[in-house]
Amino acid sequence: MTFDPGAAARPDSGIFGLDATPDDARVVLVPVPFEATVSYGGGASNGPAAILAASRQIDLFDLETGRPYAQGIAMLPEAQEVRAWSEEARRLAEPVIAAGGPGDDPALRAACAQVDALGDRVNAWLEAQVAPLLARGKLVGVIGGDHSVPFASIAAHARRHPGLGVLHIDAHADLRRAYEGFRWSHASIMWNVREHVPDVAKVVGVGFRDLSEEEHAILTDDERFEAFHDPWLERRQQDGAPWTEVVAEVVSRLPREVYVSFDIDGLDPVLCPSTGTPVPGGLSFSGATSLFRAVAESGRRIVGFDLVEVAPDPSGRSEWDGNVAARMLYKLIGFALRSLR
Repeated sequence: MTFDPGAAARPDSGIFGLDATPDDARVVLVPVPFEATVSYGGGASNGPAAILAASRQIDLFDLETGRPYAQGIAMLPEAQEVRAWSEEARRLAEPVIAAGGPGDDPALRAACAQVDALGDRVNAWLEAQVAPLLARGKLVGVIGGDHSVPFASIAAHARRHPGLGVLHIDAHADLRRAYEGFRWSHASIMWNVREHVPDVAKVVGVGFRDLSEEEHAILTDDERFEAFHDPWLERRQQDGAPWTEVVAEVVSRLPREVYVSFDIDGLDPVLCPSTGTPVPGGLSFSGATSLFRAVAESGRRIVGFDLVEVAPDPSGRSEWDGNVAARMLYKLIGFALRSLR
């Protein structure tokens, strides 16, 4: 049967209503339904399923990128062992988070160690998924889950592309060392990249508006890191700078090969109200996608990406978060493919 991109998707179809398999798809998405250390709201482990469900009602022709679907997009099934690790880790982490960290309590310290060990398992599992796909020439995206989950993917991409740049879109800098005692905290992803992934040459942050003084010091003093904070972005526009000029300045700081790490709370929380740690301010939908476009038009290459911290409405009354995330994902895929032509 000939595929009709304008037809309604079948309920049992794959991501975006497609039937591509990981073998024949150019783009392979790896869902990681894991959240252990989220310190405010929860639900990110259900993000991949929410994105999958919402993706089936998106029109596949895109005004900016054309026909991304034509190159094939497939999403692996959720791994039940990852879901089980998430539930176990969350149970262990909750009393530590409630106490504000382990302190000197032996039981809480032991719980932190167990959570870290489960994080090690997730990292090893994701490495085993991503590395073979990269070796086969796939464009690989990780769908979280909390922001701790893409560490192994970033590391695998950096080994394949030494000198890699990371475009980090987020409300938070995520440069806290072992936040609340957890080595693989959602708030520590970029600290771990800084400490353990030397092949990442540059991390350029966009949209930060909630960070610690210690994180600010790293962003100021470490030449591998640079941030375009949300207040700076807003001030530039208030002073009359066109957004195209602003994003061109951001992209100019990136190396030729780019990995996009996108925490959905980098957007205005009107667009992602159920994410775990929403912060007023943030990027518009088109403001974020214009970053992808600017990377592609600059001659740089988006070689990998993740989209994390998407949490469906806990009441179940709204699919807005999954809807926005699925559309953002399709835009990111489209501009990544365009950059790789």
